[in-house]
Amino acid sequence: MPRFHLVTLFPEFFDSPLNTALLGQARRTGLVEFSFHNPRDFSANKHRHTDDRPYGGGPGMVMQAEPLARAIRSIPQPGRMALLTPGGRLFTQKFAGEFAAEEDITLICGRYEGLDARLGRLFPLTPVCVGDVVLNGGETAALAVIEAVARLIPGFMGEEESATEESFSSGLLEYPHYTRPEVLENLPVPEILLTGHHARIARWRRDAALAVTLATRPEMLDTAPLTHEDALSLADIPHERPGRNLSFCLLYYPVLLDEKKSGASSLTNLDIHDIARISSSYTMGPFYVVTPLADQQLVLEEILRHWTRGPASVAKPDRAFALAGVRLAASLDGVVAHLRERAGAEPRLVASSASWPVEKNVPPPLTPKDIRDWCADRPVLLCLGTARGLAREALERCEGVMRPLRFLGYNHLSVRSAAAIFADRILGDYR
Repeated sequence: MPRFHLVTLFPEFFDSPLNTALLGQARRTGLVEFSFHNPRDFSANKHRHTDDRPYGGGPGMVMQAEPLARAIRSIPQPGRMALLTPGGRLFTQKFAGEFAAEEDITLICGRYEGLDARLGRLFPLTPVCVGDVVLNGGETAALAVIEAVARLIPGFMGEEESATEESFSSGLLEYPHYTRPEVLENLPVPEILLTGHHARIARWRRDAALAVTLATRPEMLDTAPLTHEDALSLADIPHERPGRNLSFCLLYYPVLLDEKKSGASSLTNLDIHDIARISSSYTMGPFYVVTPLADQQLVLEEILRHWTRGPASVAKPDRAFALAGVRLAASLDGVVAHLRERAGAEPRLVASSASWPVEKNVPPPLTPKDIRDWCADRPVLLCLGTARGLAREALERCEGVMRPLRFLGYNHLSVRSAAAIFADRILGDYR
């Protein structure tokens, strides 16, 4: 039986929610207990102030640590201490399960601009955030934590299986529910739910949960436990595929040959094969290869002939399919013209780089989401440099630069490795 200890300036905030519906019933039957500890009662100030101006200046007030510390120390058994704050660990169903195993939970509700940070060095606080929003104080967030934890206590809910089938419990959002009437304003209940066939209904509900999760919270699929049947179901669900508007452009010219000199580099067979396969795997647009050198163009044409029309095309049709998407161009202008004609719209050019920009007053690098959003209505050409990277004349053609793949440390990937990571971060299966 968990005991919730609430440290708050406004204990009256909880009067109605904790005495209503299931929470009220659980409180009356002793299934959960609550105690309240108001920092004002522990203030040494004659006006019971608990806040003061922030050191270093700035707007707003900060809750003082001393009255809060005395309030916390007045709790005989505080148990696990959670500070409700936007800067905390995201509160999830799994997190709620951790709290439900505790006997005592202290929830500290901040106000104003926050708490004196030194409180976190005096007590083992767990910062908890209930979402990417800013609230007036921690009380609303504390209520969310209380309700989510209380629902996991045996005896709190009428039917225990309800908690196991709810959203997030299986790593997915919950499937849709229906009840009487069977037809509502010409909208019938899905026929499968009327069959009484439990196995087929269970599969339908699983597929429906996958569909709503993919549509609403696709990032949850990255960590949800999925089966082979789930993967087949997801593959059959129609959804937006922005990859059709994204193309790689591998430039062998103009590129940097050293710190100051630009020119043309030599074509690399592995890069052609691997980036073509990446483009096909992520259902991207044509993969462009730019080289103005006649001998290098002949090399590429021979590679493509061998793999798409020669004996290799029979032995490895999957490779032939991927390489059939390769387009040779003598210049970046030629690529833009081809893509414009193909899509009927002017493509947006994006550069890639392994280095973070050091120049001042330049726009921040583009994120994978920026590129994905651009792909929604226009073709996007992501330019990849060979040798030591794109030369200035290529960079100046681009609207922006993609954020480097790493923040810190060694960052010297092959261009084909970088292309694979770019494709997955921009497109992925569930983004």
